[in-house]
Amino acid sequence: MILVIGSTGMVGSEVCRLLKSKNIPVRAMVRSSSEASKQNKLKDLGVQLIEGDIRDKSSFPKILEGITTVITTISAMPFSYVPGENDIQHVDEEGMINLIDAAKNAGVKHFIYTSFSKNFDLDFPLSIAKRKVEKHLKESGMNYTILRPGFFMEVWLSQAVGFDAINGNINLFGTRTNPIAYISMKDVAKFAVECVSNPDAVNSILELGGPENLNQLETVKVFEEVIGKKINVQLIPAEALRVQMDSAADPMQKSFAALMCCAANGDFIEMEEVLRKFPLQLTSVREFARSMVEV
Repeated sequence: MILVIGSTGMVGSEVCRLLKSKNIPVRAMVRSSSEASKQNKLKDLGVQLIEGDIRDKSSFPKILEGITTVITTISAMPFSYVPGENDIQHVDEEGMINLIDAAKNAGVKHFIYTSFSKNFDLDFPLSIAKRKVEKHLKESGMNYTILRPGFFMEVWLSQAVGFDAINGNINLFGTRTNPIAYISMKDVAKFAVECVSNPDAVNSILELGGPENLNQLETVKVFEEVIGKKINVQLIPAEALRVQMDSAADPMQKSFAALMCCAANGDFIEMEEVLRKFPLQLTSVREFARSMVEV
């Protein structure tokens, strides 16, 4: 039985769907406050739901009973952040470390953890939490796989960060010329599922990007060609992003500003070796842009 933590999120729900498409037994941890519609979609897939909370370690023994593999995609950022309650400290750091300890005690054989790119190398709350969890997992004694995806297309090529291509207005960061290997969340889910049975995943760290490294200007050009119109570009200088990061008091705001700084710095990821071991078909920026137009 495989346990999915973060099952109502975009990556986690796709992980559940892919696992069930392979007729693999899946248990999903859901909170009592999780949206009923999202829970119902999981039930319709045949996923076994069990109530729990990453912030409540007393719920872990029941959740982990009979589990051989854990896949976790959960994070307080960016959509479920609540300061002092559902935040980086309680979810991304303390919650994950407690879950790793509980999984080891429960006899879990393989723990698959979703972190983020090694190129996100600034010191900010989310990066500190994720690198701490990575270290804890590697030292746990369980077989581990650490997934390090870069910038999600569904977030960083969307209105959420000012990339409003459909309406013709886009914010770009820094020089705009440093390459970024944008990756689809659906492809991250594919890697997570592939890691369940692929021996090359055991005790490995996988840096994950899309099939191409495009700078921000090249990415805008792709969207212009797909949409068929010119897009207005607004530049946010790297210096302004750094000031925003340094002055932010809230951990989420600081982390988000830091990630924009990382985008300005670029996120080049070479995928040739990973794809040799994990031969998956990845979504290109052009394919993603077409899907946005078709919505």
